[in-house]
Amino acid sequence: LQNLIGEHAKTILEIGAHHGDHTAALLRTFPRAHLYAFEPDPRAIAAHRRLVKDARLTLYEMAIGDTNGRAEFHVSDGFPPGQADALKANYPKGWDQSGSLCAPKGHVKKFPWCKFKRTISVEVRTLDAWASKHAPGTIDFIWADMQGAEGQLAIGGPQALARTRFIYCEYSNEELYEGEPTLERLLELMPTFEIVHRLPDDVLLRNTALVG
Repeated sequence: LQNLIGEHAKTILEIGAHHGDHTAALLRTFPRAHLYAFEPDPRAIAAHRRLVKDARLTLYEMAIGDTNGRAEFHVSDGFPPGQADALKANYPKGWDQSGSLCAPKGHVKKFPWCKFKRTISVEVRTLDAWASKHAPGTIDFIWADMQGAEGQLAIGGPQALARTRFIYCEYSNEELYEGEPTLERLLELMPTFEIVHRLPDDVLLRNTALVG
């Protein structure tokens, strides 16, 4: 990533920061950047604050979505069969890796062990509303792990995305969460972006209006 995006990258967003493993890696990879991380699940926030401490990091306890205010967040729980004992040390309050602003759909059939028994109210901002105040210039890179809400990122952030050079995000051509866009739909929502590298569940995109 450093070779592609450049070691002089200054502004990086991580949307869906979870426990901070990727946060720490991004901070190491881009030593001159300030990283703005977003995470709405209180369990993951607590782990993140314990594990990652860096002056170049700002962690926002909120979700990025397609509205401003508050929204219901679908909280995940449970453990994969036979792995509960091994995972409890890292997930002492339950599986916090699959929560989403979007209600689960195909996810409950594909991963029946993962339960969504409750929702919580979380703060949510559109990317445009947040970026207009905190990142008005070029955004070098967005790492998005939003569990089906990637379409909300695009819908709520056209102005900020126009200033964003690269995006790495999850996608699924199955509707694991209600309203989850396919990769084709994501590209329709972000028409200036093209595929640089595609993996089975993730894609790296380049903004052709900013990067040749």
